[in-house]
Amino acid sequence: MFRLKYPVWQPPNRLQLALLAIAVICGLSATTKTNADKGGVKAKVDNSQLYQMPEEKLETRWYTFENVKGAKGGGGKARFGRKGSPATRVPPGTAIDLADIQGPGTIRRIWLTFDPRDGEVLRGFKIEMYWDGAKTPAVQAPVGDFFCHSLGHMATFENACFSSPEGRSFNCVIPMPFRKGAKIRMVNESPKGIGFYYEVDVTQGDQHDKNMLYFHSYWRRENYTKVRQDMTILPKVNGRGRFLGCNLGVRLHPNTENFWWGEGEVKVYLDGDDEYPTLCGTGTEDYIGSGWGQNLFSNRFQGNQFVSKPKDSRPNAYGFYRFHIPDPIYFYKDIRTTIQVMGGPNYRLMLESMDKDPSLKFMKAGDGTEYYTREELEKNPKRAEVMERIDDYSATAYWYMDKPENGLPPITPYEERVKDLP
Repeated sequence: MFRLKYPVWQPPNRLQLALLAIAVICGLSATTKTNADKGGVKAKVDNSQLYQMPEEKLETRWYTFENVKGAKGGGGKARFGRKGSPATRVPPGTAIDLADIQGPGTIRRIWLTFDPRDGEVLRGFKIEMYWDGAKTPAVQAPVGDFFCHSLGHMATFENACFSSPEGRSFNCVIPMPFRKGAKIRMVNESPKGIGFYYEVDVTQGDQHDKNMLYFHSYWRRENYTKVRQDMTILPKVNGRGRFLGCNLGVRLHPNTENFWWGEGEVKVYLDGDDEYPTLCGTGTEDYIGSGWGQNLFSNRFQGNQFVSKPKDSRPNAYGFYRFHIPDPIYFYKDIRTTIQVMGGPNYRLMLESMDKDPSLKFMKAGDGTEYYTREELEKNPKRAEVMERIDDYSATAYWYMDKPENGLPPITPYEERVKDLP
């Protein structure tokens, strides 16, 4: 964080955050009840959905290799029911369907684990999801990035949507409704065979109303970004829905690893916004709820779950996330989301970089025509300002939309996904 910030509210405590997360993700509605005798309003948490049967008949199914079709009475038959088919091997260049579901329902939870779990596999193993017989996927991302494991590295973390309790698994609890059917596919574009376990937990028979939205996710990378051009988190999509959040990964440019990189503001362009957005944040670490820099932390709706720190040097890569669950972002015609690529070094550190490489030029924030001179840096070595950067950014966006296809192109090929991982 670069500029002085003044707190204007008191953050909720951990218990309040936990109750809010339960209400949003699990659908446990918070209601109020008027106390007529006392003339006041008494807050009451309605947990009845935990112990009441739903009005419609819902059937629970677990899709695993022990019951690949999720059939009633069809689980655990291999080897006389004695753990005969818990996993399989996915050879290079092949794909498998984790679930191919017919009829209405809701995916409630996805769990995976596999081996190996290196950068080639985390970026080369691709997850796709299709809703209601659509020809193109609503979800397409490298499996690591989709599950909040940034930049080809595993991490131990938990948030409202994803978790990895010991840094060797992949869990997602985002509700994913559908009306006619759903398919989850894994595509092994890495050069390695993968030993793979999974479980997809579903309720079938859900009767969704007209306001139901389909889940979408899309991954992209810019290696490197272009100076003064914001990194696109979510390309423009047309429709009606809700932006759920994003998971970002940043690998710092080698010439500027020695100073602060995260002054970029997140911008959300809503419903016809063109040159300027309706929503604009104040800085990278501000966006994830921290301040004055960011280190490792994992909260329900915001976190920095990965920091790469080479031996005897400063961190050179970061993975972080933000989920707009308590602070929804709705759109009614279209949406686009970006983040600026900017830093906030002091003049002394810019001089150090110039000493190593005299050809370096540092652009000032502004119209793109002004650069810092060595003379002004030497006059005020303790001063700090905002400057334009180029870095390696990757982003996984998550959102809900009123249609099962989003019109976005296939994600970049395997070679580009794994190149230059930290």
